[in-house]
Amino acid sequence: MAVLRPSTFFSLAILCLSFVLSTEARRVKRSAGQLEVRNKPINLSKYHVPLSNGSASLPAPTAGFSLKAITLGRGTQNYTCAAGSSAAPVAVGAKADLLDVSPLLPLLPSSQSQIILNLLPEYLVSFDFAIIENASIPILGKHFFDAAGVPTFDLGATGLLKAKKVANIAAPATACKGANGKGDGAVDWLALTEAPGSNKLKEVYRVETAGGKAPASCGGGAAHNITVQYAAQYWFFG
Repeated sequence: MAVLRPSTFFSLAILCLSFVLSTEARRVKRSAGQLEVRNKPINLSKYHVPLSNGSASLPAPTAGFSLKAITLGRGTQNYTCAAGSSAAPVAVGAKADLLDVSPLLPLLPSSQSQIILNLLPEYLVSFDFAIIENASIPILGKHFFDAAGVPTFDLGATGLLKAKKVANIAAPATACKGANGKGDGAVDWLALTEAPGSNKLKEVYRVETAGGKAPASCGGGAAHNITVQYAAQYWFFG
């Protein structure tokens, strides 16, 4: 079997995601804010969450847990700066749509699907929110921080995860810095576990990040907030 070059992988990733994002790609019915897509169930067991950045690794998923969903997160990492501060911006949470990868997986060459999948955040971070909202790739859930500052992942019938951090490692040096390849860098990869209030879901991994990192300094001046575009894979276990 011929081995595809990296440039070919990236071209395939763009082609597949563009197909799924196209409104002609799937039969879609939007009703009462819900997105209904007719798809056969996808076997996720052959897919494996990336854990290594090349020099360090996140802990493996807990034995006995199974992969419940693979999603592509697209949203913003949010920061704040106090008046007159020249320190680093303070992280105050994140908001993202969690796009269901399932409709995309059958489109990928089986022998190289994971490689192509790992390229998608780099492409997705440059995609306009309006295009995503009006496309036919299903939004499986939402990521946000609740009133108590707890990272929350609401995947509807798939489950709810109130999360706390287990481990983090830096994104690879080659990770996409942001939209159109411009920005201050990619946020860390994370391993998160359940906190009180979770239902069905036990763990999530944020990996293959693109963008999201704040500038090194607030730069002085008036108090202000900073939102930084990002994309990432989120792997859910339960």
